[in-house]
Amino acid sequence: MATYETQPKLAVQPVSASAQAALWLVGATLLGLVLYYFIGIDQGATSVFGNDMHVHEFVHDARHFLGFPCH
Repeated sequence: MATYETQPKLAVQPVSASAQAALWLVGATLLGLVLYYFIGIDQGATSVFGNDMHVHEFVHDARHFLGFPCH
C-alpha cells in the first residue's frame, strides 16, 4: 500500500499597501518624471531655465542614446 506525504499548506497573506510605501511610490514617480523632462524634453527653447542650454548640453549624448531627437 502506498503512503502519501502531505505537504503543509502555506498561509496566504494579503498585501497591504502602507502609507510609507505609497509615499515612496509617489516620490519615485515624481523623480522619474523630472529626470525624463531634463533628459528628453528640455530642448533649450522650451527650457524651464529660459535661454540656458547647460542642461541640454550636459545630457546631450544620453538623449541620443535614449532615442530622443534634438537637432
